[in-house]
Amino acid sequence: MQHLPQVKIPATYMRGGTSKGVFFRLQDLPPAAQVPGKARDALLLRVIGSPDPYGKQIDGMGGATSSTSKTVILAPSTRADHDVDYLFGQVSIDRPFVDWSGNCGNLSAAVGSFAIASGLVDPARIPQDGVATVRIWQANIGKTIVAHVPITNGEVQETGDFELDGVTFPAAEVQLEFLDPADEGDGDGGGAMFPTGRLVDDLEVPGVGTLKATLINAGIPTIFINAEAIGYAGTELQDAINGDAKALAMFETIRAHGAIKMGLIKDVAEAATRQHTPKVAFVAKPADYVASSGKAIRAADIDLNVRALSMGKLHHAMMGTAAVAIGTAAAIPGTLVNLAAGGGKREAVRFGHPSGTLRVGAEARQVDGAWTVTRAIMSRSARVLMEGVVRVPA
Repeated sequence: MQHLPQVKIPATYMRGGTSKGVFFRLQDLPPAAQVPGKARDALLLRVIGSPDPYGKQIDGMGGATSSTSKTVILAPSTRADHDVDYLFGQVSIDRPFVDWSGNCGNLSAAVGSFAIASGLVDPARIPQDGVATVRIWQANIGKTIVAHVPITNGEVQETGDFELDGVTFPAAEVQLEFLDPADEGDGDGGGAMFPTGRLVDDLEVPGVGTLKATLINAGIPTIFINAEAIGYAGTELQDAINGDAKALAMFETIRAHGAIKMGLIKDVAEAATRQHTPKVAFVAKPADYVASSGKAIRAADIDLNVRALSMGKLHHAMMGTAAVAIGTAAAIPGTLVNLAAGGGKREAVRFGHPSGTLRVGAEARQVDGAWTVTRAIMSRSARVLMEGVVRVPA
């Protein structure tokens, strides 16, 4: 019996924000995987170790959670005034598919440093000491992200004293600007920040009831509902929900019917093949709680509490793209997020999540009766964990 050798592919394993993923340069992938299609998806599935009926991804680079089952492909940008094109693939853990329908805001924090270290940014634009500005074209959603990457002695600075709840160790701060973050998606949505044209909708969910919901396309398509409407306080940690099969089924039903109302899918059955988007999040007014790290979070220190689900499970912290949606919705008076934060006009909010707190800002204004957001801003950190080659059975 003939045994084929493993294929070696240059790759870098990186943490970005509260996520981890395998980063590739497009030019380093096998020729068949350099274009979208079955070969690329099959390769990334095998790299991560999916599909895995055991749900552990033991035979791959994945970490058996939505936050650690991710891949990134970068290439020199084909667009003017951009440095790099960034494509994100969310790899399913137990199913044989890669979801390309949205961005990862957390891994966005690592794109700038990877691009610089990989020679994808003009060296003339990298200062000896200071901050390098990397203009990123997010190819999944067709949006621009600007990363401000600290540089020391001509190289990316990864260590520092910036602390991010949900990440154990401090690192260097990377500021991200998400330009014109509204109305993203893959072109099959409602074509506006609020696809229904309303700040709050009545969302009919079979078996659950009619829920007030803010449906927004900003950062990532997101369905916001009130925690109390579904029997929660908004201070829950992962175990309170992820161990409850009935609760997870309820959230998936809410997600599917919200996706239909947002114009992202036409039938509930399609939701199973679009796990990455939209997200479901529930909001509540500020309240004291103890984060998963044991850190006490005081109501007086936050504007609201938010909990969000990713790939069918409650996220251990907050997805970066969902944070953009939170900041955007909070800046617009009348949304459920804005009302939970106390209402009124605001340019930034600090919200509580299972691992602690996060501050995000957004610049919103009304033009001819319609809301528009010019940018959302937040800080993250990133670090190379390992670099070399990843091996995949031929």
